[in-house]
Amino acid sequence: MTPQFEEDFQDLVYKAAELITGDTSPEMLEKIKAWAFYNHVHKALPALASHWNQTHPEGKAGMRSIFEEVKTLNQALQAAKKGQD
Repeated sequence: MTPQFEEDFQDLVYKAAELITGDTSPEMLEKIKAWAFYNHVHKALPALASHWNQTHPEGKAGMRSIFEEVKTLNQALQAAKKGQD
């Protein structure tokens, strides 16, 4: 990957994190990458996601935690936007 691509991709992740959670901290950017990747694998390769969940229960719990955090932050962001209208 070229440095320009890496910068452009990081901009995409930053904007996605901002729109989904309202949080663009470096930690949240990494969580959004994991959230998006796992979400894609879960939908496109469900057998792989199921196998990983069975063989990595701690990883599954960590991923569940990330999904819950993203969902909670997204709901709070949406509620705040509705309050501004």
